[in-house]
Amino acid sequence: MESIQELYRIGVGPSSSHTMGPRRAAEIFCERYPSAAGYRVKLYGSLAATGRGHLTDAALKSVFVPGALEVIWKPEKELPFHPNGMRFTAVDADGKALGRWEVFSVGGGALRDEGSLPIPQQVYDLNKMYEILDQCKLTGQALWEYVEEREGKQIWDHLRKVWDVMQAAIERGLHAEGVLPGGLGLARKSWSFYRKTMLSGQVLQRAGLVSAYALAVSEENACGGEIVTAPTCGSCGIVPAVLRYLQEVLKCSDDSILRALATAGLIGNLAKHNASISGAEVGCQGEVGVACAMAAGAAAQLLGGTSRQIEYAAEMGLEHNLGLTCDPVAGLVQIPCIERNAFAAAQALASADYALFTDGGHRISYDEVVSVMRETGQALPSLYRETSVGGLAKAYRHRKRGKA
Repeated sequence: MESIQELYRIGVGPSSSHTMGPRRAAEIFCERYPSAAGYRVKLYGSLAATGRGHLTDAALKSVFVPGALEVIWKPEKELPFHPNGMRFTAVDADGKALGRWEVFSVGGGALRDEGSLPIPQQVYDLNKMYEILDQCKLTGQALWEYVEEREGKQIWDHLRKVWDVMQAAIERGLHAEGVLPGGLGLARKSWSFYRKTMLSGQVLQRAGLVSAYALAVSEENACGGEIVTAPTCGSCGIVPAVLRYLQEVLKCSDDSILRALATAGLIGNLAKHNASISGAEVGCQGEVGVACAMAAGAAAQLLGGTSRQIEYAAEMGLEHNLGLTCDPVAGLVQIPCIERNAFAAAQALASADYALFTDGGHRISYDEVVSVMRETGQALPSLYRETSVGGLAKAYRHRKRGKA
């Protein structure tokens, strides 16, 4: 498996697949043909279907001289390999093609092509949770120690930056007010949740604070703020919300938080390697579902759980999000994405609590749930995989037409 640095990417929203990945692809193509007179890019499948709402065209054009890039939308066609396909063409002054490139945005900001891109280094010798748990049982290592062994001590520098960016996104989101961009008229809610929570009784503190923190990061993402893919932009609020809440309640050190981030990264990496974290490929179960698993495992660790309890918490976090569709209203990372972050953060804490009430024994493993997630995602029709054709997006369109 790749380094968890490939999972935790620092960038700007609103979408890792639809803005971060395409922007990076445009930068690479521009570097290959810097003297071209013009450029074209054809967007296929999910990239084309929800690209306008995800600001894909704006992300692409930001790389080139104004007016140099023509964006062509092909939502009705998918390229082989992945739904998020792009075909770049560079042309000279006479319109003659200088070069072409077919590349795919495969989730979490990562890119894949037929071989011109460097393949990320594989730093993990094991790629199944049961294998890792067996090895840790033999060595006595905690899961985060296994991560350190494979990644090297430099991983802590990266995770420290990740945690800093996560915290900064929470703080900005908590103090921002107003309407989110995109035309839905959706108001920011994190500051209101936080204010009301501070004035409420102890019973509401957990639900209110976790929701406020998750909303804060998700709303920052929707506004194009700097966030961390965990594992994607659309699910970026879940892990930081859970970690921020537990740090405040448990008074744990930043080192403990970084170790929890390492374990969460390992959990997310297993899902990414053995299935997918791309909403266009497997639906929102690969984004919010995997983020919930990551946060649940991290929470179980911070609460003193064993490796088996951590695995159980992660399994529940993903299991109970199986089949979750990706149907963003108007192609925006707002409805239902923002609320899903808040609900999944609460669910992650509930999964950790449940696992800690047990000895960690259970019938369905995390590896099996990841496999089922892949199968479920493949069975989902494309209208439920980040195309905004069906589901909630369709219901919203019908309601808008009824008012017209």
